[in-house]
Amino acid sequence: MTTQQPDASVIGLDLGGTKIAAALVGADGAVLDRHSLPTPATEGAEAVLDALAEAARAVRAPGTRAIGVAAAGVIDPATGTVTSATDTIRGWAGTALATGLATRTGLPVACDNDVRAAAATELAALQKGGTGRGNGAAHGDGGTDGPRPTLIYAAVGTGVGGAVAAEGRMLHGAAGIAGHLGHLPSPEAEGLPCTCGATGHLEAIAAGPGITAHYTRMSGVPADRLETVAARAAQGDPHATAAIVLGAEAVGRALGGLANTLGADHVVVGGGVPRIGALYTDALSAAFAAELMPPLRGLRPAPPGGGSDAAVHGAAALTRTLPLHSPRATGVPR
Repeated sequence: MTTQQPDASVIGLDLGGTKIAAALVGADGAVLDRHSLPTPATEGAEAVLDALAEAARAVRAPGTRAIGVAAAGVIDPATGTVTSATDTIRGWAGTALATGLATRTGLPVACDNDVRAAAATELAALQKGGTGRGNGAAHGDGGTDGPRPTLIYAAVGTGVGGAVAAEGRMLHGAAGIAGHLGHLPSPEAEGLPCTCGATGHLEAIAAGPGITAHYTRMSGVPADRLETVAARAAQGDPHATAAIVLGAEAVGRALGGLANTLGADHVVVGGGVPRIGALYTDALSAAFAAELMPPLRGLRPAPPGGGSDAAVHGAAALTRTLPLHSPRATGVPR
C-alpha cells in the first residue's frame, strides 16, 4: 500500500451499472476535468476494469497521485475486492478492483461502495458545518475535535443501498457489507425474491423494479419502469398509488427502526425513486415518523446535499481516508 500525499490532484471514478463518471479533483476540491463513458456491464469484470482505466486516462494530468473508485457492489476497502454483487455487472463478485485498476494505470487505488462514498461526503459536510452532536472526526480518523454525527444514508433506485456512520465513523463491517439496507427483512416483502438470492428483503418491494413488479401483481397490467407507474398514479390509478406508497412506507419503517437502534441524528434518502415526487416522499416521511421513539420525534429524512458532483467527490476523498493499493509487482501499467 502507498502513503497518502494530500497536496496533489486525484481522480475520482463513480462506477454504476450503466455509466462510469470520472473527474480530476484538485487539492482544494475543485473539479478540474470530467469524462464519462458507458459501463460495459454485460462484458465481464475485465472489460469493466479496462473501461475504468480508460476513464481515468481521459482526465489524468501530470502529478496526479491516486485514484479513488466508488463502485456498485459490496466492496471491502481493506482488500480492494468486490466481495459480493448482483448480476448488474456480469462476473463482478470476486473482482480484485483496486489492484486490477492500479495495474492498468500505474497509480495507487482506493475503493469503496458507491453509496458509502456518497455518504462519506455527506458526513464530512455535516462535520464541517457543525450540525451533529458531540465531538469527533470525519471518516473514522480518530480525532477529538468537531461534531460526531450518527448518519443513516439510503439510496433507493434500481436497488436499495445504504451506509451508516456511528458517532462520526463510517462503518464498513465484515467484508465491507455494513450499511446494505436493502437486505433488511421487510414484512411488506414477505415471500418475494431478492436480488441477493434470499426472500423477503426490503429491496424486493421498495426499489424501483420492486415497486413496478408489485403494481403489475396488483393490477394485472404490465409496466416497463417506475416512471410509468408514477405517471399512472398521477392519473388516479389506485394500484399505482398503492404500489408506490407501500414501497415508500417499507423504506420509512425500516429507517425509523434503524434510527431508534443507532440513535441517529441525521437520515438522508437519495436515489432515483424519491425523485418521482411527493406521493413517495410524503408516505416515506410519515411511516418514518410513526416508528420513532420520543427522543427522536423531531427527526425527519432529508435529501442529499452534495449536488451533482457528490459521487466523484466522494470517490476522490477515498484516497485520503482508505488504504491505497499499489499495482501488482508483475503488472505492466497501460
